[in-house]
Amino acid sequence: MTETDERSFQDKFTEAAMKFGAQIHLRSLRDAFAIMMPLFILAGLAVLINSVIFPRILSETAQETASYWAISIANATLNVSGLILCGLIGYTLSRNKGYKSPFTCVMVAIAALIVMMPQTLNVQGIEGNEFQAAGYLSYGNLGTTSMFAGIIIGLLSTELYLKLSSVEKLKVRIGGDVPPQVNETFNNMIPVMLTIVIFSIVSFLLNTLFATDLITLITTSIQEPLRKINTSLLGTVILYSLGNLLFTFGIHQTVIYGTILEPLLLVNMNENMAAAAAGQEIPHIINLSFVPTFGLIGGSGSTICLLIALFLVYRHNEQYMELGKLAVAPSIFNINEPVIFGFPIVFNLPMIIPFVLTPTIGIIIAYFATTLGFINKCSVLVPWTTPPLLNSFLATGGDFKAVIVQVIIIVIGVLLYIPFIRISERVTKKQAEAEEQKVSAI
Repeated sequence: MTETDERSFQDKFTEAAMKFGAQIHLRSLRDAFAIMMPLFILAGLAVLINSVIFPRILSETAQETASYWAISIANATLNVSGLILCGLIGYTLSRNKGYKSPFTCVMVAIAALIVMMPQTLNVQGIEGNEFQAAGYLSYGNLGTTSMFAGIIIGLLSTELYLKLSSVEKLKVRIGGDVPPQVNETFNNMIPVMLTIVIFSIVSFLLNTLFATDLITLITTSIQEPLRKINTSLLGTVILYSLGNLLFTFGIHQTVIYGTILEPLLLVNMNENMAAAAAGQEIPHIINLSFVPTFGLIGGSGSTICLLIALFLVYRHNEQYMELGKLAVAPSIFNINEPVIFGFPIVFNLPMIIPFVLTPTIGIIIAYFATTLGFINKCSVLVPWTTPPLLNSFLATGGDFKAVIVQVIIIVIGVLLYIPFIRISERVTKKQAEAEEQKVSAI
């Protein structure tokens, strides 16, 4: 392959990946999750306080009383996350499509999700007998279990409503001098009602013909199989490594991580926080705190290891020292664009190997450390900008051994980066010498 062909392939690949990342439905999902992040962080803080701080300052009886506070936070965040996410997707998708009344889509999406939920619940009585109760909504159908259903119904209901609202014959025209809001309400009336009726018919048919509902169907047929595959150790390593590999070609790793892996990791994280808040066994090792804590140390590629290597071994290189001084402060908060584009990592063949391998090694080490019971499972959602060492301590509910594991990962990462930095340095020198020879020849 010639240099021209290689550049053409890279340009086409980059363009395709950017189009994928900018796809309006995927972008709307990312926007919705970003809006919800304060709720998830609040839930994580409540779990941290309830599971780490309260046991150290309160008696056992006082802990039981104080846990009411943590449960109320969990109910207001995690246990209604599917419902809130569904409404937010209606808002972000309609806004991204340029619709003038996005809050109408919030209403439609939430109504559509509730219509698709089971209308009766199996309740266990005091004597152990089961009976069906109507007129109740279960947190089990509003929270993390229904997040994937909330995504699908939020997208479908919004698309259907926007399609119907564009049909002129379905708009109710009222005469006279009326406020614009009233006129808009009448214009939206039939599309809103039709959308909800269509979803209610689907719900009725599923219940009548198959004795099921869409929430259960999506959860058992789509969400759980995808989550088991993608959030397994192998699935996570493959997807996360692919995202980091794309980053070395200038394509941000959120194209893969943010659209495919992160939503499923968030479901795992929410279930972990809910279990911790309820005092139950933490179910998932791999979740939205685990991967960034042990695979994003200092930013994508765990490049804090690269910076440490520069300061330890390459002090003689003024260019590296200037870069290190510039990049170290943002890297403490896991922001590493100065390293990615300043070292650079992008299109730097020798650096691709440690950039992809270091996070993979970190995730694998932390996974087996958790499996063997050496460190706690991550049960607290910490912001991705939380500095290394502190994030491992907080994410695992105050487990100092998690800090030790993270230090071991950093040391291994530094040792892995050192030889490839040396290779990159040699390549850069040879390229500079070749350029000088060309100039002198001219």
